[in-house]
Amino acid sequence: MARSGRSVDWGFPRWRGYDASRDAVEMRICDRHGCNEPGDCPAPKSPNSPERWYFCQKHAAEYNKGWDYFEGLDKEEAARRAKSEQAESAGYAEAQHYGWSGSGDGSRSADEMRALEVLELEADASFDDIKKAWRAKAKEVHPDVRPGDAEAAKAFQAYQLAYEVLRQAEERREWKG
Repeated sequence: MARSGRSVDWGFPRWRGYDASRDAVEMRICDRHGCNEPGDCPAPKSPNSPERWYFCQKHAAEYNKGWDYFEGLDKEEAARRAKSEQAESAGYAEAQHYGWSGSGDGSRSADEMRALEVLELEADASFDDIKKAWRAKAKEVHPDVRPGDAEAAKAFQAYQLAYEVLRQAEERREWKG
């Protein structure tokens, strides 16, 4: 069979798209030494730096495994940045009815962990322990016991809020059953 000198673009139907061409495509190679896979996953070279490494998916996962976004920041700056990040991504917040647990120790959400911290309890505290701690702390700072004390009122509100968060989480767990 004789080889035709024609391209595949002649006639109808056209064999490739109108925007397609045979020009060389520029492709970035993974920045990991010795890897020849496409480097399509950008990763920061250091915290707060605009410079990026470009890794393949395998090496990007390896690089990001030990990444600490808040490394090198003091506690207040880390808390401020975490709050701003949370505010920016609030539209993507996980729904409470969704089946996966949120961040925390794996069994409790970050809000539950903060509530347990307010009540000075461990992450594995049972709901009975939570009730006992809440009652004891609320009795100490209740507005009827310490009338006119603004600090006590503020602490009482914090304990009430912490208990509500934990109570609602417990109800959701029982409902999922």
